[in-house]
Amino acid sequence: MGKSQKGIKQSSTEELQKNLNQKDKQYVDVRTPAEYKRGAVPGFQNIPLNELPKRMTELTKDKEVVVMCQSGMRSMKASSTLKKNGFGSVTNIKGGMSAWKGKVK
Repeated sequence: MGKSQKGIKQSSTEELQKNLNQKDKQYVDVRTPAEYKRGAVPGFQNIPLNELPKRMTELTKDKEVVVMCQSGMRSMKASSTLKKNGFGSVTNIKGGMSAWKGKVK
């Protein structure tokens, strides 16, 4: 996994598929509820980007947070927000659901 800005890790959808459902990680999909309903990666909870600031209490700061959106832009914003609020380990999924749907059968 490559390092990115301000300590946010970048991970591919292939790596996500290998590491999915690890108990020591929290999986967050920051897309809108409508996007989430149209298809999400199993194990990801939906916390839309605009709700993240008030819902961060649902996440634990001592566990890695894996963040995903449709293309990787909103999840990068969400990752930055989490880092600024004291979450030590944050991973952004590059390419988001677009990349996931293209690779996972």
